Amino acid sequence: MAYKKRLYILLSMIAVMVLLLTGSFVFSSDFGSGQQSFVWIDSKTAERVNRIVLNVYGGETELSKRNNMWFVLHNDNSYPARNARVLDFLGILSARSAWPVRSSSASTHERFGLDDHASRITIYGDNAVLLDLLLGNDDVLRNETYFRKYGQNEVRSGDSAIKTYLNSPVSSWYNLRLVPDSESGQFDISSVQRLSVYTPSGTQVFTRRSRGWEITGMEISNPDIPAIENYIRAIVNTEGDGFDESVFHNDPLFDDSRIVLEIGTGRVITIRLGEADDTGRRLAHVSGSNYIYSIPAWAANRLFREADNFEM
Repeated sequence: MAYKKRLYILLSMIAVMVLLLTGSFVFSSDFGSGQQSFVWIDSKTAERVNRIVLNVYGGETELSKRNNMWFVLHNDNSYPARNARVLDFLGILSARSAWPVRSSSASTHERFGLDDHASRITIYGDNAVLLDLLLGNDDVLRNETYFRKYGQNEVRSGDSAIKTYLNSPVSSWYNLRLVPDSESGQFDISSVQRLSVYTPSGTQVFTRRSRGWEITGMEISNPDIPAIENYIRAIVNTEGDGFDESVFHNDPLFDDSRIVLEIGTGRVITIRLGEADDTGRRLAHVSGSNYIYSIPAWAANRLFREADNFEM
């Protein structure tokens, strides 16, 4: 019995030591990673951001937030921005990661490409600068970029993916969907109650009836319901390849064709299109805005369908 008692005590002591060692290891690991982790702008502060200015090689791109929507300021005009892209951009800066310190000396700034010629990200919120960040050279493997806050000497390195946002053309920030709120999936295709398509050759009207569609302007004996809804989805998701500044929304050229979406909420979306040019490209204007979208031929062709496309 004495032997069993001593064995029990010994095993208990071993178990306690294992728990203490495990706890010590976990604590020290957490502490170490906490010491090494770094974030340029925390998530709560990121929620306050309402203006971003990107300066690259003397060129400037400015993003501004109004009514929870982002816009690109370019050529004295304001264009809708891709909200998802802006959030992804801010996500890199607000993600906690290693961002190791590479130098604390001002004498190394030029070597790291962090002198006066560096690219610069300035982030504002509540009329104050939340982050003023310089981006320099990439490391030898081009996996990381060197960063430092403007006015500070400390140099850190981290994810070079953020450079793709700075080096992309301004158009990469544009939300070029004819129905901008379809970008985030907020537009419900099932809410469309009527689709009317007006062209020089005639008028086609698709009216929702229970689970089916009533069609006028085309002879269709057996309507293909999924094909009709895919057509509506294609219209809603149509995206241009740029904004056109050569004409205004009230130009008579937009009298060529018209597509009207009537939504169950009472909202009406009217897409007016100009005649196709020699390449098949069309200009389009959407009700409720002054933007003129440039629609490439392949996308413009999807806006108009023949009867056989809807026959089962």
